[in-house]
Amino acid sequence: MIPAFNGLRNITLLTVLLRILIACLCGCLIGLERSAKNRPAGFRTHMLVCIGACTATLTGHYLYLNLGMPADVTRIGAQVITGLGFIGAGTILVTQKGSVKGLTTAAGLWASGVAGLAIGAGFYEGGLIATVMILLVEGLFARANKRIRRLTEQKIILHYTNREALDNVLSYCQDLRIVITALQISGASQDTDAVYSAFLSLQPHTDFDREVVLDHIRAFQGVISAEVS
Repeated sequence: MIPAFNGLRNITLLTVLLRILIACLCGCLIGLERSAKNRPAGFRTHMLVCIGACTATLTGHYLYLNLGMPADVTRIGAQVITGLGFIGAGTILVTQKGSVKGLTTAAGLWASGVAGLAIGAGFYEGGLIATVMILLVEGLFARANKRIRRLTEQKIILHYTNREALDNVLSYCQDLRIVITALQISGASQDTDAVYSAFLSLQPHTDFDREVVLDHIRAFQGVISAEVS
């Protein structure tokens, strides 16, 4: 531990003011990065979360140390952590394309609240180090995350005349280690021949040439067409 903080670990008016100010600063620093990226929860939200968490810890300590109440000083903090989950859930959105946004912001809110709890408990070193690490993860590591190559899900529409054709397509995908994450089948009538349609979502485990795969699928007997959705 840092010896300079030893005299600030007792509960006094000065240390209460100092802890809340440090929590406010930490929340502001974390929130400014989110505001700069136009995320749902900005610096004011992060400041309030961090200040509230810090105050909750201070309240638990005050009830136990100053009023002598038989209170568990960690119980209030535990409830804060649970409550932060509800706040963070409000920042998570599912777009029309099915992608999820806001998870990092929600995790940042939760982490800033925990940093506030640490500061409120007088664990200044832990709260400040956590703030620095949160800023690194949300800022610096975000650039590294963008460089990670991800295999995107492919969606195709298949038209075929018999079930054997669909079975062949599914077996072919299995051989290529392509996971079928969604499959919807519908039947239709075209003149006197039955024509079926299938909507498939494909999640590959390795790189593959989409056009080569589609050409192979089209070559199966009974397949009328296979196109990208």
